[in-house]
Amino acid sequence: MIGYITVNREDLKVRDLEMYQAFYCGVCQEIKENYGQLPRLTLSFEMTFLAMLLSSVYDKRPKAARLKCLMHPVSRQVYARNEFTRYAADMCVILSYHNLMDNWSDEGSRKSLLFADLIKKGYKKAAAKYPRQTKTVVRCIRETHKAEASGNYELDLASGFTGQMLREVFLYKEDDMLNADLGRMGFFLGKFIYLMDAYDDLEEDRKNGGYNPFIPLSDREDFEDIVKEVLTMMASEAALSFERLPAIDYIDIFRNVLYSGIWAKYNLKLNKKRQKEIKKENGSI
Repeated sequence: MIGYITVNREDLKVRDLEMYQAFYCGVCQEIKENYGQLPRLTLSFEMTFLAMLLSSVYDKRPKAARLKCLMHPVSRQVYARNEFTRYAADMCVILSYHNLMDNWSDEGSRKSLLFADLIKKGYKKAAAKYPRQTKTVVRCIRETHKAEASGNYELDLASGFTGQMLREVFLYKEDDMLNADLGRMGFFLGKFIYLMDAYDDLEEDRKNGGYNPFIPLSDREDFEDIVKEVLTMMASEAALSFERLPAIDYIDIFRNVLYSGIWAKYNLKLNKKRQKEIKKENGSI
């Protein structure tokens, strides 16, 4: 995952930020204990969010402990851990391995290939535990490549495969009454992530001739309005499914993420574009 499903720290109460950080550290500790030090680099905000979400909807509060950490040597960190932080850790490794291999396939990144090779043993261990999720991840990445290679620029096509992938990851249990809303939430968050990443990479993709579903729309005068509308639709559908879930614990954190945090990179990108346009205008006077 890419880091779009995160909190807006400025709008969180201190205790909520501390709880979020405890889950983040908890997932990190799970990765360390199950896969070693190096795979801790696969830790993601998306899977931290999922660990908290599943803990809330299934009403399983984590156990908390204070442990030393190499990243925070001065004081002991609080770790929140349960079966869902373990699940999130496994998903971090599975998703990161395939993302690294995808980077190697697309860009010829030797750094990605090297890191993928270093975590391959851990990936095989996690994949063996969760064959359903792994099978879907592999299929969706393959189908995404096919869609991009076909030159089809429909916004729903390639983004839909990322949606399907995250939908499967959000389904902790194969047959559960919560799966309809959990899956739908994961699906639209996945689409949001893909499209937000495409918007973020648009200038680079246009320059390098890379695939990007926004390219055919990018010269329109109302392009920014189209992007905002599309992303808002994805975020709204995800939030609608969330609001139907029986999530009670950490509710302020979830709403902070869904209504504010996921827009952080979009707002940053938009502000940079506006500042660039202002500089151009001033330079032409």
